[in-house]
Amino acid sequence: MLIVISPSKTLDFKPQQLIGEYTQPEYLKESSKLISELRKLTPEDIAELMSVSPAISRLNYERYFHWNTPFTPQNAKQAILAFKGEVYNGMQAQTFSKSDFDNAQQHLRILSGLYGVIRPLDLIQPYRLEMGTKLMIKSTTGLYKFWNNKITNNLNLQLAAINSNVIINLASAEYFKSIHPKLLKATIITPEFREERNGKYSMIVMYAKKARGMMTRFIIQNKLNNAEDIKLFNSEGYQFNTRLTKENTWVFTR
Repeated sequence: MLIVISPSKTLDFKPQQLIGEYTQPEYLKESSKLISELRKLTPEDIAELMSVSPAISRLNYERYFHWNTPFTPQNAKQAILAFKGEVYNGMQAQTFSKSDFDNAQQHLRILSGLYGVIRPLDLIQPYRLEMGTKLMIKSTTGLYKFWNNKITNNLNLQLAAINSNVIINLASAEYFKSIHPKLLKATIITPEFREERNGKYSMIVMYAKKARGMMTRFIIQNKLNNAEDIKLFNSEGYQFNTRLTKENTWVFTR
């Protein structure tokens, strides 16, 4: 199986001593093109484009200015340890063993507006660029058009490499839109996580994000290869709900 997840806005670039291994993002050439366009923007432009505060726009204006290659452990950090947020809080990669990192490197991909597709141990530098951003890149409007089929093609190559035809979609709708399902040589299974409130089950975003990370951890640490096995996921009270599950949208409730 191949798992896909979203990045997070919250980042942690403090030095880490957990793992020394690292790889380079596969689309740094494309990332450099995006950075060149982002450097043309003023902090005010960034604030308007991304609907963020002046403080956040200034921070990212400076990030784009300082972004540079080559990436090294001194100026960048492994993606799985750099991203912080509910998904990554649920995953707790900082507690992974060497075997867990190796398995994640094979079976987990992070979708990114700036980097396209990231492997867990790929070095990244700080950035903010959500996939839905309508950035003008020459005559192309928006990152979905910029990335076009590259992300889908990359995932197909990795599916072939691990001899699998199943993708576990634990990404948000915004990021999964960067994938073209009709071109993907895989069955897509999308787990959903819902909470019981007053006799009804509904999705609460904060809990659902953390649950996506917990399921990612469950798959990686148990080295699951059969999609049916994820129905055994039971972290923090979640259980597979046969009644609410429809086709390849698998619902877990608590």
